[in-house]
Amino acid sequence: MFKKKILITGVSGLVGTVLAGSLKETYEVSGVDLKESSEVPTLQADCSNLEEMLPAFSGVDTVIDLASNPSQYSEWDIIHDVNLKCTSNALEAAKICGVQRVIFASSNHATGMYETDIPYRRIVKGDYSGIEPDAIPLVSTDMPVRPDGPYGIAKAFGEAAGRFYSDRYGLSSLSVRIGTLNSEGRPTNQRQFATLLTHSDLVNLFSKCIDAPSELKFGIYYGVSNNKWRFWDISNSEAEIGYRPNDNAEMWREGSLTGN
Repeated sequence: MFKKKILITGVSGLVGTVLAGSLKETYEVSGVDLKESSEVPTLQADCSNLEEMLPAFSGVDTVIDLASNPSQYSEWDIIHDVNLKCTSNALEAAKICGVQRVIFASSNHATGMYETDIPYRRIVKGDYSGIEPDAIPLVSTDMPVRPDGPYGIAKAFGEAAGRFYSDRYGLSSLSVRIGTLNSEGRPTNQRQFATLLTHSDLVNLFSKCIDAPSELKFGIYYGVSNNKWRFWDISNSEAEIGYRPNDNAEMWREGSLTGN
């Protein structure tokens, strides 16, 4: 049986490890990263160097582009030298090698400044007084980007660059604004009751992106579970790619919170 060939850049990180471990059951998955993946065959290369990473893209159907410095607190010099180069290189390598689709791991930090506004500022602090969860004005992907730092700016750049490669070269470019994906797979602070993306919902969402019709040339989707206090709009995800998250952070509400 034919299996789509999936390449994951930055495969040895948390998101890459979760995705590779599950997706390899359905697809032919490989990776490219500085470190070798524990889950799939990996080309060890620097994704900020186009020539080093290029061989990994040969014969690939879909690229999941995760390669970057993952810290939201990264300074401008790291963003410039690592994140921007890794993102632009992935798109250029996909174009050179005839890859059909690139799924870019964007981030909620591309719109993080909305959380300084009411009611989102209160929701992320766990202050729900007077707020009806079914009446929250949702932040949609049609609204302007509002990055909350250099990391978020780089994610907005990746979305815009993907749009260019789609319009100019016909590449199918889908971006996922990943919410809170942590190793625990559950909320560890109050904000995450709104922003959590569980491991199973992550795999579900990226699988939907992989299998979306080839005619879908561009899309931006929020990666979040079906949380009671979710304030990101995922209606376009359901309509365009059939993503319906199963998990709700409230299932952990009674547990203790750790971390920051």
